[in-house]
Amino acid sequence: MSFQSTPWQTVGPYYRLGLEPLYRTDIAPAIAQGERVEVQGQVFDGNGVPVSDAVVPTDDQGRFAFTTVKPGRVPGLRGEPQAPHLVVLVFMRGLLQATRARIYFSDEASNAEDGILALVPAERRHTLVAQAQGKGLYHWDVRMQGPDETVFFAY
Repeated sequence: MSFQSTPWQTVGPYYRLGLEPLYRTDIAPAIAQGERVEVQGQVFDGNGVPVSDAVVPTDDQGRFAFTTVKPGRVPGLRGEPQAPHLVVLVFMRGLLQATRARIYFSDEASNAEDGILALVPAERRHTLVAQAQGKGLYHWDVRMQGPDETVFFAY
């Protein structure tokens, strides 16, 4: 019997492959009422290379797109209304836990009043804001590390 140590492993592509049957690009059910929006973007690693196997999910160039209904304002922990936002989990190779971020919308005046967004240093808030590209279309990139790393939350 050998007691040779085995190499340390991180989660591989199997997590993503196992979830592929559940992938949907239209998140809100067809009967959901409200403004339909599409969020498009790309996931990049710490070297600026597109992540082709992130669970958002992404294509071979790290691109993703999904449609949903733009959320309204919801109360925060102290009852103060939060700006409309989506909570997003991103998972990729090398991570043992998913990262958590929020997507705010650039055309929402209420972003200035959002208590969670106010906790993020002003110079990093842009990493959480999807930029309006036209009616109902937004662009938001995820940078896992490095310059302009997306702000991730621990909760």
